[in-house]
Amino acid sequence: MKAIVVTDQAAGEAGMKLVQRPEPQAAINDVVVEVHAAGFVNTELEWPSTWADRAFRDRTPSILGHELAGVVTALGYGTTGLSIGQRVFGLADWHRDGTLAEYVAMEARNLAPLPGDVDFVVGASLPISGLTAWQGLFQHGRLQAGQSVLAHGAAGAVGSAVTQLAREAGAYVIGTGRAADRQKALDFGANEFVDLDNDKLEDVDGVDLVFDVIGGDIQKRSAALIRAGGTLVTVVGPTDVRPADGLAIDFVVETDRTQLYEIIQRVRDGTLRTNIGKVAALDDAVATFNSKERRSGKTIIRVRA
Repeated sequence: MKAIVVTDQAAGEAGMKLVQRPEPQAAINDVVVEVHAAGFVNTELEWPSTWADRAFRDRTPSILGHELAGVVTALGYGTTGLSIGQRVFGLADWHRDGTLAEYVAMEARNLAPLPGDVDFVVGASLPISGLTAWQGLFQHGRLQAGQSVLAHGAAGAVGSAVTQLAREAGAYVIGTGRAADRQKALDFGANEFVDLDNDKLEDVDGVDLVFDVIGGDIQKRSAALIRAGGTLVTVVGPTDVRPADGLAIDFVVETDRTQLYEIIQRVRDGTLRTNIGKVAALDDAVATFNSKERRSGKTIIRVRA
């Protein structure tokens, strides 16, 4: 099968290669999925799990990508809850070969059914962005109706999902980004927008929750805007800043079938729109990821037409 692999961490995206690899086999509790569309996060090349297994042994050449939508083609021993021929989407394990390939073997529990009226490209765009937003807002941030959220990167894949889910939950959302992102963030439902290059972040009134995807100085300045008892949620790693009398929580997104179901239902009823940028074929994936163009929305690789 065709797959995108990396072997050299120092090479970054320039080290990606399209190669032929053996098709995977389904282990106990696994399924094999024929991949129709896959997502990729460029920070994967910085993740230790891309390069080593859980015992810290080198696992290269490793296949990139962890989001997918496709069709189940094989079941491992003891696998329940899914059937051959079923449309699915989900999030592959960080320490295993990923989804930028024609087939992937993964645990069945990491997948949810993909309704027939949802396109594979849309399905592949949802797992990381949707689950990150859901878990940050509701699981870690404990967002309630009537609260306010400062959503950084509100025009990005995660930030746009944060904005929409927070608005649906009854929150007031202040989005941030570059000047060119203003209209897109407002279109996704932000009540206000702060241009981080030209507006003064400190003019924002106190908020209940900051959803941080940037880190650094912006994170520190944002923490000072949180009301007493509020929460800073970040996905960029441990932080030493903390809101007054509040919480600072860093987390790594985890797969959750129930949450995937909730997310896909919102896509179907129109309350959650995906933020897809470029869609490219697997044969063009290496060139796509090495492009210097600014990425607007999530890049999806269509593995099968």
